[in-house]
Amino acid sequence: MESSDLTETGTMRHVVYDRFGERDVLRVIESPIPQPGEGEVLVRVHGAGLNPIDWKTRKGMGFVATQIENSLPWTPGYDAAGEVVEVGEGVTTLVPGDRVMGMIGFPVTGGAYAEYAIADAEDLAIVPEELDLIAAAGVPLAALTAWQALFEVAELESGQKILIHAGAGGVGHFAVQFALERGAHVIVTASSRNRDFLAELGVHEVIDYHTTDFTEECYGLDVVLDLVGGETGKRSLQTLSDSGVLVTIPTVTADDVVSAAEAMGVRAHGMRSRPDAFHLDEIAELIEDGDVKVHVEQVFSLDQVQAAHELLEGGHVRGKLVLDCR
Repeated sequence: MESSDLTETGTMRHVVYDRFGERDVLRVIESPIPQPGEGEVLVRVHGAGLNPIDWKTRKGMGFVATQIENSLPWTPGYDAAGEVVEVGEGVTTLVPGDRVMGMIGFPVTGGAYAEYAIADAEDLAIVPEELDLIAAAGVPLAALTAWQALFEVAELESGQKILIHAGAGGVGHFAVQFALERGAHVIVTASSRNRDFLAELGVHEVIDYHTTDFTEECYGLDVVLDLVGGETGKRSLQTLSDSGVLVTIPTVTADDVVSAAEAMGVRAHGMRSRPDAFHLDEIAELIEDGDVKVHVEQVFSLDQVQAAHELLEGGHVRGKLVLDCR
């Protein structure tokens, strides 16, 4: 079928929910394939990455939920990897057949949990030949979060000491590898089952948070990347040097952690990640060179989206979960 005919006659399967709630609100329906507008491309999605924001929004929690509550039904998903099948007006950087990945539709459009998705051309990066498109779907949001937290907010430099909480998770396993690549001394909190996984990535020290209090092991740190939030974030402030900085990612507790830092006279920042194709290109280069690996723990079909969300909500995923949308 000619790509121009695709959006006129074709239909696609995609995940939607028409109300906030538990996993059972997720269902798969069929709809017409959307058409790309100016500056947009239509992507045949191979893989859609899952992120904690997906289940929190589905439950009606957080910033995105307040933005989309009047426009349900909604198709979730911000991480897509696949093949460009059609380009809209004014797109000169991509052509049909390009293998791409990106953080798409962020924050209010979403749309990655689908056989086809619309993306802004400027949000997409070319996927290295060495990386299959299912694994590539695990990269964008988590890797961009790690990259922007470490290098824009914390300004991590070679030789600095960094503590990364939840280092085996989606954002964490990228942050660990980026920090090591930058030449930092990397300490990670994780459960004992992830010790070998983290050792393979090359971390210098692993603290088992079940058995050891990290505040007794860590002091004088230059950077803490807090991927847990709440009390863990607040207690982490004790481990910073006078010039150190903590970056806390969970938005729900970020204000509390930052307030606690101000009271102690140390620096802490919350942050929201954003699409950035230039950062994604740099990350793709590291993957291409073999310096960074994407770990996908499990792949689910579109029809298994409820099971995928169940595992995602459990919060102990090693690396990433991906939906196979082919």
